Amino acid sequence: MAGTGLAISQGGRETRLKWHRLRRSAGDPEFSADVMAEGFRLGASMELDLRVRADGGFSVLHDADLTRETTGIGQVLLQTKADLAPLRYRQSGQPLILSEGLADLMPLAHPDALLQFDMKDDLATIGLRGLDHLVDLFGGSTAPIIFSGGCPFLMQSIAERLPRLRVGIDPTDRLLDIVQAQDFAAAGAALTAELRGGFVPDTCYLSWELLLWAQQSGLDLVALCHAEAVKVDAWTYNLAAPARGFSPPETVQFSALMALQPDQITTDEAVAIQMAWLNAAGAAT
Repeated sequence: MAGTGLAISQGGRETRLKWHRLRRSAGDPEFSADVMAEGFRLGASMELDLRVRADGGFSVLHDADLTRETTGIGQVLLQTKADLAPLRYRQSGQPLILSEGLADLMPLAHPDALLQFDMKDDLATIGLRGLDHLVDLFGGSTAPIIFSGGCPFLMQSIAERLPRLRVGIDPTDRLLDIVQAQDFAAAGAALTAELRGGFVPDTCYLSWELLLWAQQSGLDLVALCHAEAVKVDAWTYNLAAPARGFSPPETVQFSALMALQPDQITTDEAVAIQMAWLNAAGAAT
């Protein structure tokens, strides 16, 4: 499977590589429908961002404003499906991907594929109209989708209204605030409480820097999540020079990250990370 960018292994344990913003390699544009189609064919883990529209639907965009990512201007929240239909992504020139189109594509996915819908708005912004839209599109689906986001109230609502689909949570910012105000022990206690809250997430999304910082302070956040039967995604690890592989500091960083045994690592450089890891393993032997 070398060169696919799907996963890496250590000691017989596989860690998936997730294609951040539908990018398998640095040369890919963000949110490429072509890359998504290839990921569906191969059974890749991929991530895209969703922003709510004025009509309650969603657009595949990271920013709240259209200017950087698209040929349009203005707030995504103020646009309808009809407003966004003529726009193109600046990097690829392809039409914007809308939630209605995503629903049509899901039957094409390989059984091993997993598509993360990272919700960039909170529950108050999305509201009942947006939740109803998701239920209408995906409520009866068993598609390989996992919803994620930083708003625990939104994730709770999605878990309740879409019980057939997976839901994850990203508490990174909350944990960092607790560490800065108190310490890692308090952050660990808060994470345990959150994982035992109103719903049990499939996956906890944590920045790789936080994971290593916590480990250096004596707290293994991955082990904490695994003890609650929750998988861990470490985001977002990229190489400074993908063509050259790991630098010596990156070798130390990434080896320490892998030693924590995350279930998945988010990257814009899945192929480069996979090849760098294989090369490092070969050099070690």
